[in-house]
Amino acid sequence: MKILIVNGPNLDMTGKREPIYGTRTLDEINRDLAAWGKTQGAQLDFYQSNSEGTLIDTLHSTDADGIVLNAGAYTHYSYALADAIRCTRPPVVEVHMTNVAAREAFRHTSVIAPACLGTIAGFGEDSYKLAVRALLERKA
Repeated sequence: MKILIVNGPNLDMTGKREPIYGTRTLDEINRDLAAWGKTQGAQLDFYQSNSEGTLIDTLHSTDADGIVLNAGAYTHYSYALADAIRCTRPPVVEVHMTNVAAREAFRHTSVIAPACLGTIAGFGEDSYKLAVRALLERKA
């Protein structure tokens, strides 16, 4: 199964930004996820952009069987991204490394969640693994 892991704005700064996101870089996380994915029978591809339009174009053009999306702050106000998720063929699982419900009030609402298969939040890097597992189990 081919799964696309998509990360939105500021996630390229993971490991360098607030400690709440951990100390490992996104490249380190992706490398370990790719290796783990192979053990699960999944090919994981990775994409990151700080640009809303580029993220939308990526969702529109993917040939993946499933998508794991950490939309960052776009989660809370990008109706364009929500519409793009609805336009995609593969199922999308929303992920967040932090527990967004325990953070600032504006982070409590996800405008993309209704367009997604489900949401996983608060498990750090393991949020990605849980999302991949959900897609793999759904496909089985």
